[in-house]
Amino acid sequence: MVGGTPAYRREFTLGDVPRDLEDFGPWVIRNVLNPGRPLFREGRFLLAEEPELRDTALFHGVLSAVAGGNHTRRGIAGYLGRKSTDLGHALTVLEDIGMICREPDAFHGKRSAYRITEPILSFYHAIMRPEWTDLERPGLAARVGDRSQAAFRSKVLGPHVEHLARLWTRWHAEAETVGGRAARVASGVLPDPANRTGHELDVVAFARADDGRERIIAIGEVKSGDVVGRAHLDRLEHARGLLWNKDERATADTRLLLFSANGFTPQLEEIAQRRTDVRLVGLEELYEGS
Repeated sequence: MVGGTPAYRREFTLGDVPRDLEDFGPWVIRNVLNPGRPLFREGRFLLAEEPELRDTALFHGVLSAVAGGNHTRRGIAGYLGRKSTDLGHALTVLEDIGMICREPDAFHGKRSAYRITEPILSFYHAIMRPEWTDLERPGLAARVGDRSQAAFRSKVLGPHVEHLARLWTRWHAEAETVGGRAARVASGVLPDPANRTGHELDVVAFARADDGRERIIAIGEVKSGDVVGRAHLDRLEHARGLLWNKDERATADTRLLLFSANGFTPQLEEIAQRRTDVRLVGLEELYEGS
């Protein structure tokens, strides 16, 4: 929600930190959605402090589009009602100053997805900016927080947990967990021509052989709210089958990784204990590893 900036934890909140999980919601009301605290306007001030951002309305619009789930240039342009060619400068500047990054698609070299790098900006644009009028009125922060729960889960929490899973797979996972040392981890959309659809894979881990060629050592799905069960594994197995038929980088040893912030069904845990190609990763393992 607010990232790892030290000042956000102490100076911007006057030393107020959540006492426990039960106090987290009230802490958000007290500090992030409170017009009397510095964090309330930080999402706006971050852009105002950058001299390169002259047309702040356009840059705020781009960030709102990305925070709302529009991660391609075409999607951002459609959200803003502009031509995609009109956004080149804005995207380049935001990328240069480190507010967004461009992540290549795992399966399509010419495609990429934009992601906001600063969590406070994601939270501001996904949750606060659409509710700004109500948030500025005294006493309405709790009401805004209650009705924004679904948006928070889908636009802030979900993408953040997916990002954590990729970081963990790249830098912290044991080689035996993912089938080797990951040299690159990405997300991507895997085409399924027979069903005229595509499968979004949150984690695609690549290892690099001695000759420089890549091989796919693991693919994964990440869920921040669902209890992950057999249906999620079935979907990953189907995706792996597509990879075996379509992508020479996939191997018979490609692992299946299932990440969950809300646990796994007993049936899936039993399956994972029997199989060497399936790995379950929960929040405790993610945070212990990082």
